[in-house]
Amino acid sequence: MPQTQSSPTSSWAEPKTTALLVLADGIVLEGTGFGSPGHAVGEVCFNTAMTGYEEILTDPSYAGQIITFTFPHIGNVGTNDEDIEALNMAATPGARGVILQSPITEASNYRTALHLDAWLKRRNIIGLSGIDTRALTALIREKGMPNAVIAHDPKGKFDLAALKKQASEWPGLVGMDLVPMVTSAQRFTWDETPWVWGKGYGRQDKAEFHVVAIDYGIKRNILRLLAGSGCKVTVVPAKTSADDIMALKPDGVFLSNGPGDPAATGEYAVPVIKKLIDSGTPTFGICLGHQMLGIAVGGKTMKMHQGHHGANHPVKDIETGKVEITSMNHGFALDAKSLPANATETHVSLFDGSNCGIALKDKPVFSVQYHPEASPGPRDSHYLFMRFVEMMRQRKRKIA
Repeated sequence: MPQTQSSPTSSWAEPKTTALLVLADGIVLEGTGFGSPGHAVGEVCFNTAMTGYEEILTDPSYAGQIITFTFPHIGNVGTNDEDIEALNMAATPGARGVILQSPITEASNYRTALHLDAWLKRRNIIGLSGIDTRALTALIREKGMPNAVIAHDPKGKFDLAALKKQASEWPGLVGMDLVPMVTSAQRFTWDETPWVWGKGYGRQDKAEFHVVAIDYGIKRNILRLLAGSGCKVTVVPAKTSADDIMALKPDGVFLSNGPGDPAATGEYAVPVIKKLIDSGTPTFGICLGHQMLGIAVGGKTMKMHQGHHGANHPVKDIETGKVEITSMNHGFALDAKSLPANATETHVSLFDGSNCGIALKDKPVFSVQYHPEASPGPRDSHYLFMRFVEMMRQRKRKIA
């Protein structure tokens, strides 16, 4: 005998909208807010990494961007003071917002010091959850990275017309120099070495080489790997002149990662890089540093459709045939076809064939588009730091 279904005792209640993502074309996505209240405008990208959300959110290269995580369990290891990447997290802006499919996962890790929601509030990062991040990712893949405003109000009150206007009028990252927002204010020395389980970070007290690192938005772990490779590191602001850099008598120069359009930052950075190349000083660049090095030798950069953001990007070393699993975070790329005869392409992305590395044939200079310090492989790309060290060693022998 068929059973009669009883009527529900209570009606379904839709969750209250306390956060919005307003795209420049007028599309509005509603969800639940977390982190800091307020609103911020930026470019929306998606990141496919399954770990490292704290490092990603504190990477100065993400200044001007709103990050959509495709992995669902964000927050599961909490936060701590050891995993941030910005040199000065209190003063250096990273991501402007973060988008999740599900609410923040409760932390369960022995290193947890603070819940992600409280951590975001401290750093004025706006969060939005409860939307279909797969659909948003598909939209970015189809139409490119959109400009948008992310807004969070616990009371759910929004001036939608004003938010749409702000999103549509924001000019975007092309032509935007964001390095002044993230670079160091003054010169300083770095000696902290990589983290060791059970011991934490160490100190470099027997340096063989002196490296000057130009800070366009440098990550802490790059500095740690340089120090751990036997280098005393002097970090200088982005607009330091070539003469002032060479006056420090470096064995090598490092060109760091950073945010924004490399052509815009290159207005003042490229002339300096050209002089450093001409000096014959061993030079190593990563990400933004790689792009501006490419411009300095005569190449051109271009805006990417969806960018590369994640920790699972396969890159082929053309010389050895080896494939590295790399971490990437860039929305601009160097056009390999624009490189001069004295520059050779050393690495390519196996996702889309875009350039991921160059080296000069007549100078001890090389760079990569990805982040070897982020260790997704986990150590597939650490050889690049050893290559830099060997260049400095050979240079010292030559001039001795």
